[in-house]
Amino acid sequence: MAENGVIKSRLQNGKYVLNEVNGKDSDFSNHVKNGNFRHEPKPPSMGKQLGIKGGFWAATLCYLVLFPLLFLRLLKRFLFGERSSRDTRIQQGVVSINPPVKKKGQGFTRGKESFEDAPFFTAILTYLGFYHLMFLGYINMLFFTPKVAREHNREGYVPLYNRFENFYMRYVYRRVRDCWNKPICSVPGAEVVLKDRITKDYGWTFEFENFYMRYVYRRVRDCWNKPICSVPGAEVVLKDRITKDYGWTFEYTGTETCCLNLGSYNYMGFAENTGPCAEAAIEAIKKYGLAYCSPVREMGCNPLQMELEKSIARFLGVEDAIVFGMGFATNTLNLPSLVSNQCLVLSDEKNHASLILGLRLSGATVRVFEHNNMKALEELARDAIVYGQPRTHSPWDKIFIVAEGVFSMEGSIVHLPEMIAIKKKYKLYLYLDEAHSVGALGPKGRGALDYYGCDPKDIDILMGTFTKSFGSAGGYLSGTKKLIDYLRVTSHASCYASAMSPPVAQQILSSLRIISGEDGSSEGERRIQRLARNTRYFRRRLKQIGVITYGNEHSPVVPMLVYMFSKIGAVVRTLSARKIATVGVGFPATPLMKGRIRFCLSAAHTKEQLDYALDVIEERAITLGLRYSQLPRDMTLIEYEAEDEID
Repeated sequence: MAENGVIKSRLQNGKYVLNEVNGKDSDFSNHVKNGNFRHEPKPPSMGKQLGIKGGFWAATLCYLVLFPLLFLRLLKRFLFGERSSRDTRIQQGVVSINPPVKKKGQGFTRGKESFEDAPFFTAILTYLGFYHLMFLGYINMLFFTPKVAREHNREGYVPLYNRFENFYMRYVYRRVRDCWNKPICSVPGAEVVLKDRITKDYGWTFEFENFYMRYVYRRVRDCWNKPICSVPGAEVVLKDRITKDYGWTFEYTGTETCCLNLGSYNYMGFAENTGPCAEAAIEAIKKYGLAYCSPVREMGCNPLQMELEKSIARFLGVEDAIVFGMGFATNTLNLPSLVSNQCLVLSDEKNHASLILGLRLSGATVRVFEHNNMKALEELARDAIVYGQPRTHSPWDKIFIVAEGVFSMEGSIVHLPEMIAIKKKYKLYLYLDEAHSVGALGPKGRGALDYYGCDPKDIDILMGTFTKSFGSAGGYLSGTKKLIDYLRVTSHASCYASAMSPPVAQQILSSLRIISGEDGSSEGERRIQRLARNTRYFRRRLKQIGVITYGNEHSPVVPMLVYMFSKIGAVVRTLSARKIATVGVGFPATPLMKGRIRFCLSAAHTKEQLDYALDVIEERAITLGLRYSQLPRDMTLIEYEAEDEID
């Protein structure tokens, strides 16, 4: 390789000739013998030529020699000037490369290009600063080489970088590398959002600085992500852990604690490892295995899934249904198949994240209305029809209303009759997410439709999941046969996602037969009534205690407001100490000032278990000051078995 000048090449007599390599020609063919390239010995470095050992002393000598030479060159340039061999014109300190050119018949004039030389003093400081930085880098490398800069297990391998590249990247570029490769969190438009990061080792590594995660959430993160060691039934076994560094890391103690489970979505109590559902799932594994390892459109369909689709359509009273292996993806991957960028979606402000993400992926225009405010919904629908699309004012291709049956963070139930009336009045489409309501609401457990006694044909698209009331996994979409056939062809979840696991499908089928009564027993009706009784009893007792709860009195999702972030952790920890497992919910899942404890009730809970939990909650409410309610309290004794509890 050349150490001086620029390598130039040419072809001569069929030979590849390198010119000006250290001042003399080099014939490439002279370096090749018998098909092998002969490596010339590398000339010794400057340090070795002068008898100086070590890169540090060589760098020091180069620094002392090169800088005076550089200084003299710049001084000569400043005093006497230099004429460039290129065709340039110097006018008042502005170098214009090539004279203006005007093309005939086009009236085109080339603009002036400015390449002004740096001031002498600035050039001196620039070179001085750079060489000074290199000098400090060699000192750093000599005395303070960190472990991250050392290569291990590289014996016998060629270095990935040469010596200078290693030095430059580690000790020069590293000091300013925070100026490059900045993570972008938005569209790179006129303004851009950058993700903040910090370095604690002078640029060797970076950490993303997230104040909320580091200094707020970390202090209470022991209240979430608890390891579960059992079936999440009426009771759940949690793996104990401790932290010695205030939430940065956790250590398992080796012990386990059995707690009353008020945090899982096990509404109908089918999260069991014994009983008819579990036994049927085991038989399905023996017959079909655990997975089909393929999408439905390829080789993933099985008799259990086909039977499940027919059963869920029959249970809901619709023409057809399609099932998917993941509940979240049921919304996220199917909404883009139903709406596009020429469509408008009117979305409730409390809709689930899966709905929000699916709408974003679709590209549709989304307008949010106040939670369960039918007047605001009607105003948006009327304006959308009158004014049409922005700018063009052309009519929307479709206008969808998207809402949930039971809202998972609020515990409220959709105002479905009024929503259906608006949908019919303005000829809109209605998409209803029954994830938390199917199985948990209505005399037959068919969700918000059953709760209000509405006709399923009034809902264009019924969505639900099997992860709550059915004690399994996955989700479904139901409606007309024409709609479902369209989704079988266009849905990403159907075309690309793996088919539902056979034991999962069997668990859903077994629990669905019990809920609908197709198994020939009254177990499904008994569970529906017990859940309704538990819900009303638990909510009424909380009102007597004096805490503020959100939602409908028939909703099994019961949020208890604690407001302050510190009280979320205090309540979860004190309840855990009394063997009650709950879920605390705070910002950003809820508004900043509306932190809460969310209780999820189940048909598997007994009155004795609920009474124990309520007694502990009342004790904590008094101790921690959670009795915020200013409403009058009815202290009449609540009878658990009273008929009005489920009417």
